Amino acid sequence: MVLDQINQPEDLKKLNMEQLEALAGEIRRFLIEKLSSTGGHLAPNLGVVELTLALHYYYQSPRDKIIFDVGHQSYVHKILTGRKGNFDTLRKYKGLCGFVKRSESEHDVWEAGHSSTSLSAAMGFASARDLQHKSNKVVAVIGDGAMTGGMAFEAMNHIGHEGKNLVVILNDNEMSIAPNVGAMHNYLSKIRSDRHYLKAKDDVEYLLKKIPAIGGKVAKTVEKLKDSLKYLLVNGVLFEELGFQYMGPVDGHNLPQLLETLRQADNLDGPVLIHVLTLKGKGYSPAEADSHTWHGISPYKIESGQVMKASGPPMYTEVFGNALIELAEADSRIVAVTPAMPGGSGLLRFQERFPDRMIDVGIAEQHAATFCAGLAMEGMKPVYAVYSTFMQRAYDQIVHDIARQNLNVVFAIDRAGFVGPDGETHQGIYDMAFMRSIPNLTVMMPKDEQELRSMLYTALQYDDGPIALRYPRISGRGVELAPMSLIPIGSWEVVRGGSDGVVLAVGPMVEVAEEAAHRLAAHGISLRVVNARFIKPMDQAMLLALAAEHLPVITIEEGVRMGGFGSAVLEFYADHDIYGLPVKNLAIPDYFVEHGSIKEQRAEVGLTAESVAGQLAAFIQKKRQHA
Repeated sequence: MVLDQINQPEDLKKLNMEQLEALAGEIRRFLIEKLSSTGGHLAPNLGVVELTLALHYYYQSPRDKIIFDVGHQSYVHKILTGRKGNFDTLRKYKGLCGFVKRSESEHDVWEAGHSSTSLSAAMGFASARDLQHKSNKVVAVIGDGAMTGGMAFEAMNHIGHEGKNLVVILNDNEMSIAPNVGAMHNYLSKIRSDRHYLKAKDDVEYLLKKIPAIGGKVAKTVEKLKDSLKYLLVNGVLFEELGFQYMGPVDGHNLPQLLETLRQADNLDGPVLIHVLTLKGKGYSPAEADSHTWHGISPYKIESGQVMKASGPPMYTEVFGNALIELAEADSRIVAVTPAMPGGSGLLRFQERFPDRMIDVGIAEQHAATFCAGLAMEGMKPVYAVYSTFMQRAYDQIVHDIARQNLNVVFAIDRAGFVGPDGETHQGIYDMAFMRSIPNLTVMMPKDEQELRSMLYTALQYDDGPIALRYPRISGRGVELAPMSLIPIGSWEVVRGGSDGVVLAVGPMVEVAEEAAHRLAAHGISLRVVNARFIKPMDQAMLLALAAEHLPVITIEEGVRMGGFGSAVLEFYADHDIYGLPVKNLAIPDYFVEHGSIKEQRAEVGLTAESVAGQLAAFIQKKRQHA
């Protein structure tokens, strides 16, 4: 096998074209086999095999900087840069990361798990190169979906203005995670439909040169004519007006064509955009037929494409989506808004039922937030469905456009807490801390799927400003679903009685706290467990009652300790001049928790029932000794 000979990018340069094309097929088979066991981003990587081979064949990595946007399409890059032997550990605890990881390889020059960052990074790399008088190349690989992100256009404007020598590879597969939307998608569709771009441009120049008796003054007129004709004949005019020289569309699965285009781009001064057309999921029929499902996939059977899913209660995402449909049936003002995540946010059935009231704005979290503000101002009930990790990209809009104007926007925050194999770039552990600092914003989290339903109902009835409902990336507890009901804002509930101490738990940590309390009961320790379902506002009456009992208070949350729910409890007692009350915060320490299973991530930071029980026992015993 050719793949056996490839350990570093330099090994590619020893191959002829026939061997390179054979290698492409071997890499596809390798990916299909390995990911059937580990899961991961299969379809995006099957689509960039030839493109990644061409990049590493032509450029001199790591001297030349190859920057992948998002990084979930970097598996082929990892295979070519010495990591194919570790693919059995992909996305597993302490194993190979599913994204670009600088600590893994010198060839990983930029880390990202969020989209639309590559062009800004490339501009930084190119500017540093020029300031240091170096001569290396800088190449950014960005998908057409990521081009809908405003940050990409900010970077293109800067790059074009400065005229930096760098190459942008626009990997156009008509998909990000979901089918792309918007004017940019439609614009690229028009370019895809006309493959005569280069020929048209060359023909115009040729015809102009054939016009006889052109003097200096006439030449200027001809240049203007040429520019006018460009608007009629050149599909890449948007990029050229931004200061880029446009090349394409290029067949992204044709290695000779890709390599020739890279050579041509190398001969041009200033920024170049190469428009490459690829097929997401290429080489594996299930992924080609449904690249949305196969974007990020669980382990599967290779022959049938059957995805192996664990049985059990529904995911919180599914419960949310079904509840939203139920509520939207009764209220035509409810509108779902998502930044390119209709499937991941559980809105596909909502989209089928209410196509006019499900709005996918593309990868544009900031726009989505302010768009919701406008909807709310006109009496609609926008539900902004977004992953916690992506919501943080819209922090300014939440503060400035929504909370400051006290608008009735509902934030449905999925993947709140640990997210498992996607790791540190996607952890949903920061939103509690940054949201509780925003005036007018109410924040809540359910202990189970029925409480999620009632919280969504409560949020859509709430008319006193923005309200956030956060829920985790796990299955529910299997409770029986019932009609939705209003939950008093700021109210907590005692779910287990106890007299030796009180645990204030948030979301899925309620179940962890209950199990820990059960373990400790066998050792004579009686713990009260409270479902602290409102992070903001908190149940002040209960907090004051606990202080009067002078019981040790333990907070537990699957969020960062600094500024989180536990900090809020401490602040409350300090503000009320309550001193000497034993309070312990169990939360996530101040470092980035990497990929692995959610169970492993919780174990690492001490948020399992066993670990919590041990920490609570030690805390209670210490309090008894000092009593």
